[in-house]
Amino acid sequence: MDTEEGKLDSELEKKLFQIYKSFLTRVTKFEELVAVGARFLVGFQQGLEHLRRYPIDRTSKFVGKIFEANETKRLELYFEGGCIKTHDGVDNISKLHTCHLGLCEHLSKAKSILNDLECLLEDVMGAMQNVNGTLSSILGQDSGDGINKQATHNDEEEASSQLQNPEVTTDYAALMGIIYSMVKQDYIMQEKIVSALNFKTSAVELESYCMMWSLRPFVNDGIMHQAWKRIP
Repeated sequence: MDTEEGKLDSELEKKLFQIYKSFLTRVTKFEELVAVGARFLVGFQQGLEHLRRYPIDRTSKFVGKIFEANETKRLELYFEGGCIKTHDGVDNISKLHTCHLGLCEHLSKAKSILNDLECLLEDVMGAMQNVNGTLSSILGQDSGDGINKQATHNDEEEASSQLQNPEVTTDYAALMGIIYSMVKQDYIMQEKIVSALNFKTSAVELESYCMMWSLRPFVNDGIMHQAWKRIP
């Protein structure tokens, strides 16, 4: 029976470790997407701020003198256009569209990875339950008529304790659960930011969105470092 227990324990550890590595690999891909999304968000911020920047103050004496000294039709049209060149306006509107599409694509890819993480977390829990169930079955087969129910119960508890080795089962499952929760909250925050973007989004809001996207307040770096230490 000890041999069977050891074999099951070894198989569980190997399976959990493979799932764990796949899980962290996808977390890395998610983090790469976050960095790309951050660039799109900053691009959206820059494009919008350029479109609605304040026109040159012609009431300023200094600016007034420059205007009087260079009073041309071209300069007059520039002021009438809100101090934005036509091609600059077109370029920035195109930039806003491109950045918003990029952010939407980011959310789609990030959601796919989040689904993968959830499936891997379910795989870990399933592996733990299956092995524990198999072990209980083995113990039941080995316990003859001369072994009372209390003895069998004690054997199951001891075997279960071996399978709950923190280095093999609990730590992997717990870390994956915590990381999944952090990544999910991070994704929800990004989703809300993207859905809030429009031409009327204020400069203060945009700056806050960029900072929150970069800071990732729901992600604990200490836990992430701890998780990667599990990989030899």
